[in-house]
Amino acid sequence: MAPTLVDAPSEPLVILFKSIGLSQSKAIEANKNPKSATVLKELIEKHNLVAAGLDEKQAVLVTAFAGNIAKAVAVGDDEKSFVVADILKGNLKSVDQVSAATKYIESHRVPIDRSDFNRHCGVARYGTGFSITPEELFVQVTSYIKCHSVTGWANLSSVLSGVKGTPELRWASPLEIKYAVENAFTEKFGAKETAKPKGKEPKKDGAKKVAPASESIPIVSRKSVFEEGFLGSLHKPGDNPQTRPALREAHLAATHGEVWTRFPPEPNGYLHIGHSKAIFINFGYAAHHGGKTYLRYDDTNPEAEESEYFEKILEMIRWLGYEPWKVTYSSDYFDQLYELAVELIKRDKAYVCHCTQEEIKANRGEKVAAPKACVHRTRPIAESLVEFENMKNGVYRPKEANLRMKQDLTDGNPQMWDLTAYRILTANHHRTHDRWKIYPTYDFTHCLVDSFENISHSLCTVEFVASRQSYEWLCDALDAYKPRQSEYGRLNIQGTVMSKRKILALVNEGYVKGWDDPRLFTLIALRRRGVPPGAIRSFVSGLGVSTSASNIQTVRFEQSVRQYLESSAPRLFMVLRPLKVTIENLPDDYVLMIEKSLHPKVPELGTTTIPFTRTIYIDADDFRLEDSKDYFRLAPGKSVGLFQGPYPITCTSYKTDPASGEIVELICQLENTGPLKKPKAYIQWVAEHAPSGSPVRVDETRIFHQLFKSDNPLSATPDFRADINPNSLEVIRGAMVEIGFWALAKRLLAEARRESEIRTEGALRNNPNDPHDDTPRATTEQLVGKECMRFQGLRVAYFALDTDARVACLDEAENVAPTRAQGDYLVLNRIVSLKEDSGKVA
Repeated sequence: MAPTLVDAPSEPLVILFKSIGLSQSKAIEANKNPKSATVLKELIEKHNLVAAGLDEKQAVLVTAFAGNIAKAVAVGDDEKSFVVADILKGNLKSVDQVSAATKYIESHRVPIDRSDFNRHCGVARYGTGFSITPEELFVQVTSYIKCHSVTGWANLSSVLSGVKGTPELRWASPLEIKYAVENAFTEKFGAKETAKPKGKEPKKDGAKKVAPASESIPIVSRKSVFEEGFLGSLHKPGDNPQTRPALREAHLAATHGEVWTRFPPEPNGYLHIGHSKAIFINFGYAAHHGGKTYLRYDDTNPEAEESEYFEKILEMIRWLGYEPWKVTYSSDYFDQLYELAVELIKRDKAYVCHCTQEEIKANRGEKVAAPKACVHRTRPIAESLVEFENMKNGVYRPKEANLRMKQDLTDGNPQMWDLTAYRILTANHHRTHDRWKIYPTYDFTHCLVDSFENISHSLCTVEFVASRQSYEWLCDALDAYKPRQSEYGRLNIQGTVMSKRKILALVNEGYVKGWDDPRLFTLIALRRRGVPPGAIRSFVSGLGVSTSASNIQTVRFEQSVRQYLESSAPRLFMVLRPLKVTIENLPDDYVLMIEKSLHPKVPELGTTTIPFTRTIYIDADDFRLEDSKDYFRLAPGKSVGLFQGPYPITCTSYKTDPASGEIVELICQLENTGPLKKPKAYIQWVAEHAPSGSPVRVDETRIFHQLFKSDNPLSATPDFRADINPNSLEVIRGAMVEIGFWALAKRLLAEARRESEIRTEGALRNNPNDPHDDTPRATTEQLVGKECMRFQGLRVAYFALDTDARVACLDEAENVAPTRAQGDYLVLNRIVSLKEDSGKVA
């Protein structure tokens, strides 16, 4: 039997829905779901929408709102009225905004915080609609590309989707986002057609083929590292179990279901390359999911903390390209922690212990087969409360008393064997000064501050796996919200040391020149060496994230840096060990100005103009007296091409130093007559031309070799000092660079300053320092250093300006011509070679 047909257009609700502005088809569609149709009818009647004169778009938005309300839980009439009013006023202009508004009123009641509502729902700013300047949008997109270690145009679609999903840009114009992303890709990777993979160039006849670093770049999965493996399998916000449902509900109400993470360094030293992985994971994972990340200083040990460490930690995080949502300190919560310690005692889950350190170690199983209960474990609660108050009031000296947690001595996990919660320290704290005589331990502080700050994902390295049980025990013992701790493998670089204590020994004993010595793997040292922050992010991203430790050889890290620079660093002619060449068939005043590209595959980097004159300099390694069939560079009677030069040159004779016998000058002919024969090889050069200031003479070029002779200096006898390479620093004096160096240096530093200023202004505007935050945000001056001048010395290596360099023109106004000034001292650091060094340390 055929089904009975209903004349939908004649249905009373369909007629009602059409009366507010819906088309017939949309009115019929709205009537299909009884629950949402009922809600829509109530909204129409309550707000007299038939007489409100809605246009079709507003009618669609009200219908979408009704559908959302039908699925929502316990939304009040006042909150519904608030949203309907915003639709009628034109504040909410899209279905996406209405969905966000519905979600917002599920967890907020009237009176609604208008500014907070506007921010979450993309409501008009200052009555002009959502607005973001092209400069702000470009910086946001560039930051996203850096944070996600995007590798090229193949990632365009995923970046467009990801950028549109970020909270800051959710309401921006999709077309403006598209333009900004394409512009950012063009600036970083070159024009789209230049970024396409190419086949290997045919080997030139007789020329030695040197494979560019990019040929060995592995294919990178388009799937983000935050979507697969360890990070891809993490729980969703709110899925971490709690002792009571109310704890979960309060957590989600505070976070709105977002991912909240934290990076909690102890401010007792400088960050190193291993910390870059933790920063990348915590900031990157939250950013990928539209969440937030705290920078929280774990300042519970005043004996080891110094103010410079606080400042440098924030500086390095921002240098890597990340902005903390809030900067907090464990010491912000000392009062709350103390109150919870008292509560723990009252619940008979903590006690004051007077055992010596040796007795505690012995009782915890270090000298016996199993842990033994402390003699103070059963003392009355009232007595522990009094004794804990005595500890707080300075009655006891350090190590005379401790507050210990009463955990489970029968458990097989040593982290459950009555860990210390509070100890006595007499050092002044940098923030609380002498107010406290007792300080909480990491095991007591970390989980509770994670709880206070509503951390959804407490991400740490695998050495804290055993601590997860005590972490959860303490939260449950105090009936507090319990974040979920998840552990990933740490990053280790072979051939170096990253222990703060060992690095401090290297500094104090003169093996290196400071924490920022480029031979170290502290972040401040890598920055000084010239390693771009984007290269570090790309390196960490390429390793992936799992529970296994990453033990990476130094050469692998350097190869990753090399690959990053290959497509981003401008190229300048450079001779490391200059050898004078006089072209005898050119007049003394001959000069030819040659325009050359700064990167053959990235035209956006621009061009530079260099002189070609009678006197030029080539690298001493490009000439030798003995010729052979497999040698294609310069030798007596032999010709060679000059990169970008007008003609090849032929060596006709040479001059030597009478005292040393060393070759000091070559006499050559320019092959500018007769049929032109293509050279078998080309070499780089720089010209002598006083009017233009060519060449740029480098006072020091510092070449950094591995600081240790082996990949495992900790295995050396008697200690790591025995493995130190005495020849780890090589200094070359008198290298020469083309004259384009000055203008390029000034331009790169100016661009870096402009980008940093926009970032800094945005960070201060969107996330101003909290009143309790006494660590200032890193300024533009701190984030932009001389190392921003990075370039490839053609066929030599990658270099950056060192902090020791004195270059007056870089600090002068942009309209001042860049050139060498009196008192300048030029120091370059080699970032990495063009290929892996063949000369390994013996």
